[in-house]
Amino acid sequence: MLLTHFSPDSSVRRVRRVALGLLAIAVSLPTTAAQVDDVRAVEALDIEYQAAVERGDASSMAQILSDDFVLTTGTGKTYSKSELLASARDGVTVYEHQVASSRTVRVWGDTAVVTALLWLKGSSAGKPFDYRLWYSDTYVRFASGWRYVFGQASLPLPGGALQSK
Repeated sequence: MLLTHFSPDSSVRRVRRVALGLLAIAVSLPTTAAQVDDVRAVEALDIEYQAAVERGDASSMAQILSDDFVLTTGTGKTYSKSELLASARDGVTVYEHQVASSRTVRVWGDTAVVTALLWLKGSSAGKPFDYRLWYSDTYVRFASGWRYVFGQASLPLPGGALQSK
C-alpha cells in the first residue's frame, strides 16, 4: 500500500502558489477595453511604420517618429529622426521586404513596447542584403497621439535564418 504524506500546511502553500500564478497571468493581460484599444492602435502604427520604411515614405515616417527619436542598432550606432528621414529620401537603400512577424505589444499607461522579428531584404548602394533581426520599439502617447520614440535593433541573426521566440 502506498502512503502519501498529507499536511494542511503543504496544501495551503500549493493553493497559494496556484493563486499567485493565476494572478501573475491576469496582471500581464490587457484588462480593459481601453488597454486592448491601445494595443491595437500601437500595433497598427508599428505596422504602418514598417511599411513606410519599406516604401521609402519619409513623409509617413515623419508623422510617426517623435522629434527626439533615437534608433540604436546592435553595433551601438545611433540614428536620429532626421538621419532616418534623409536615408528614406536619398534612395540609397531600397527594400524588397521590411516585414515584421512574431509581434508582441505591451502597454503600460502612456508607454508601449513592440517586440518583433524583422525580415529585411533589398540593396544598399547596389549591394544586396537579406537578414533577420529582433527589434524593440518604444511608443509614447502624447496629446497628439502615439509616437515612436526609441528603437533598439539586434545584430542580424546568424545565417539570416528565421529564429522565433
